[in-house]
Amino acid sequence: MMDWIRRYRLWIVAGLVASALGAAGLARLQLAQLRDAFETDARIAHRLLSQRLAQNDAVLATLALLQPQAQASAPEQRLVALYPQILGVQRRDRDAAWADARLAAAETLSRAVRRPALAGVDLAGARYQLVLAAEPASFALRMDLRATVPWNEWPMAPDTSPVRVALVHEGQRLVLQPGRIDGSGWRFDFRKPLASASQPFDMVAQQQVGWAGLPWGWMAAWSLVVAGVLALACVWLRQREERRRAEELLRLGQVARLNTLGELAAGMAHEFNQPLTALLASTQAAGRLLGEDPPDLPLARNAMAVAAQQARRAADVVGRLRRAVQRPDPAAQLQPVVLQDAVRNALYLLAPELQARQVTGQVDAPDAPVTVQAEPVALEQIIHNLLLNALQAMEQVPVGERSLRITLATDATHGTLTVADTGPGIASDALPRLFEPFFTTRADGLGLGLNLCETLAGRMGGQLTATHQAPRGAAFQLRLPLAATQATE
Repeated sequence: MMDWIRRYRLWIVAGLVASALGAAGLARLQLAQLRDAFETDARIAHRLLSQRLAQNDAVLATLALLQPQAQASAPEQRLVALYPQILGVQRRDRDAAWADARLAAAETLSRAVRRPALAGVDLAGARYQLVLAAEPASFALRMDLRATVPWNEWPMAPDTSPVRVALVHEGQRLVLQPGRIDGSGWRFDFRKPLASASQPFDMVAQQQVGWAGLPWGWMAAWSLVVAGVLALACVWLRQREERRRAEELLRLGQVARLNTLGELAAGMAHEFNQPLTALLASTQAAGRLLGEDPPDLPLARNAMAVAAQQARRAADVVGRLRRAVQRPDPAAQLQPVVLQDAVRNALYLLAPELQARQVTGQVDAPDAPVTVQAEPVALEQIIHNLLLNALQAMEQVPVGERSLRITLATDATHGTLTVADTGPGIASDALPRLFEPFFTTRADGLGLGLNLCETLAGRMGGQLTATHQAPRGAAFQLRLPLAATQATE
């Protein structure tokens, strides 16, 4: 699990960032929609209240214009039945006086500003009076602010809406709609004077949006989508990585088979050349002897000539086979190769093998690159064979005792790569013959792998050696010349 996290940590971080950004975007969108709805409702409420207050001004203006006659029936009192917000109507004739000094002061102000004026504002009790100075009679309306609200047209449900609506005037406040306000979350505010100069109340609306108001369902869905995309991307990357590893292993296996075939052909040619040469020499000698005594044996001479001809033909066939499978000389393709990169690539190719055997390869290397002169494919094949041999050797020991260490180092002229394992090690009698062709300690081995590695190392101007480790294990050291650029540093 930890290996998976380390391998895909950048994708995981990108997924977390995408989830966070997407969730933040959804939250902002939700908050913007809630704010827009809040401001729309607040403006509608403001317009409705302003219309009702303007209606109060219009009622007073009508009374002042019509100047109904003072009668016992008081016709202006009928307004109470027509307008629920009007609790009562008072009238002051020319020679009379107001019973309340506040009404007299309001009339004086109304006469000065030529419009209705407030008197006796009690927002806590939702009451106020509105006075209009006129001739021959002035009028005052006693108003109920709560009844002024047109609840039948109100854009919000007063009992359940989260929006608090209040009227404010000179430090007094009347809450028309309680809403739900606490100290956490995001707050929307709306404050605007009502469109009535005679009744200068401010309408204040507030809404508190807590964490519960965020679109958690959509945010969770977004996170699941991101996680799904991330999982698909990781699967795709893993499949691509496995396909690339398989292609690399196939390429390396093909090169290994060709090189092994070359070694096999070279061994066969070497084994066949000696008896064929002896046969050729014997038949030529027999031909000469038969030609001397007895001098008249043409049939034997012809037979020996045919044998010599067939021996030469057999030698030519073996030679052609060897030339057909002859490997290209790695020395002709030498180039600077960084050992750290070659080791990293080999460990990448062998990652499934390491995981299957529960072995973690430990690499000890200097900070500076170790650049050697080598043929890249041949170097890959040597490292791959050495690592695979070490893994196969450690199959014979318990999992907890398996350790694979790869050490890189340099001296004045060479770079070295050492592969050390904690397998059963190399027997003392097998160590001198370890690089001989067809010598193997494995029941299913051909005995050509290490011989091939030593041959490839030698053709690159290097050397491959093996030692037994105490108390247990084997160490193989590959030594290659440093590249010219590093050797001169």
